[in-house]
Amino acid sequence: MIINAVIVEDEKPARDLVRSYLKPFKSIEIKAEYADGFTGTKGINKIKPHLIFLDVQMPKISGFELLELLDYQPEIIFTTAYDQYALKAFEMNAIDYLLKPFSKNRFEEAVKRAINRIVAGEKQDDTVKKSVLFKKGTGETIDRIVVKSGSTINVIPVDKVIYFEAQDDYVMVYTQGGRFLKQQTMRFFEESLPDNQFIRVHRSFIVRIEKINKLEQYGKESYKVIMNNNQSIPVSRSGYARLKEKLGL
Repeated sequence: MIINAVIVEDEKPARDLVRSYLKPFKSIEIKAEYADGFTGTKGINKIKPHLIFLDVQMPKISGFELLELLDYQPEIIFTTAYDQYALKAFEMNAIDYLLKPFSKNRFEEAVKRAINRIVAGEKQDDTVKKSVLFKKGTGETIDRIVVKSGSTINVIPVDKVIYFEAQDDYVMVYTQGGRFLKQQTMRFFEESLPDNQFIRVHRSFIVRIEKINKLEQYGKESYKVIMNNNQSIPVSRSGYARLKEKLGL
């Protein structure tokens, strides 16, 4: 079996090292190299390699954001100088997390595990796996949201978001400049957004606190918030309690 692989790494010496260390593995064919996450995302979705050697911190979008934008779930070996992301990488079922500078022996051990997993077909269904990997909060606060729309990749700072609305297996992200559909869960955003900036007011809505213009009562125990774009959003009983506490009412 020929295993197709790509390298996504912003430093050329690091890409050259991976390529050099892969020479003994005749069953692995390097299909492409990418120096940033944007071009990597587009190329990988087109090539659909079995295996990706992936850096974490790169220009434009990170390695984790790249994975979230893929149309399928390949096997991953992280190659990075940052040790603080190891737990997140293994939560995403990565083959290995190689901390630079890594030895040739350490690299070969990771590659052998990747080959065994790919050949044995020890892969979950893509839909199930992506659900596990990307719809679960990691406890890490996010400061931007990456959304793929056709061939366009939008990077949205969270401070530009007015509110989020649940739509089945997706979340619509509303900003002053437009709206963007993200394949993600409300629970993920509730756990990952800065809690001093956002609040879940309803099972289907998370709003940015500073974008609330007013809180209105329109029934005996029914409330809604009016956002700065004049959008009216329902507030549940539990959401009202959280909102009162957050606003000190």
